[in-house]
Amino acid sequence: MPRQQRIRMQEVTYHTHSRCIEKKPLMKSTKMKELMLKVLNRAIEKYRFELITYTIMDNHFHFFIKTLKDGEDISRIMQFIKSQFARRYNRMVNRSGPFWNERFGDTIVELTPDPPTTFFNILLYIGYNPVRSHYVADPRDYPYSSFKCYLDETYPSPVKITLHEYFLKLGDTFKERVKKFLVYEDRYRKRIFPDTLFA
Repeated sequence: MPRQQRIRMQEVTYHTHSRCIEKKPLMKSTKMKELMLKVLNRAIEKYRFELITYTIMDNHFHFFIKTLKDGEDISRIMQFIKSQFARRYNRMVNRSGPFWNERFGDTIVELTPDPPTTFFNILLYIGYNPVRSHYVADPRDYPYSSFKCYLDETYPSPVKITLHEYFLKLGDTFKERVKKFLVYEDRYRKRIFPDTLFA
């Protein structure tokens, strides 16, 4: 059965994700997560797109990427990121063979029935990945995620993050936007962790 053709559009927001071969925790070490940050920075330098958020886990990653008018399509961007990481990883550990389990998965936010709600739900899903996997109790404490960029205007992100237009529309100031974003977060936590008390 032929695989489904990927939708390639400009000026839309993609939630992309991919897993390591056989779902192995090949990115578990700090060194490998730092490597992915370097590759993301290299991709931002090379191609025209906006990185909206990211979370790097031990055996997979999640990105929010917005393609731009006259910029590269999502397949080109993701092919660069995944191939660059795999090549550098294999060289560093003296390994050969495929690194990734499958081609990357994607969802286009703007093609969903309610794009703003979908955006915030996925943003929180990405940010809370380390909590669901029991790496940390609070997504704010996980160093390989850009979640704090949406909560702290002064957060020194190691990768350039472009705050999404749906977040910017939450208010006229960063403080106003965070206040409304925290409402989304509270609803998400109560839905995903109904028996857990958060401070």
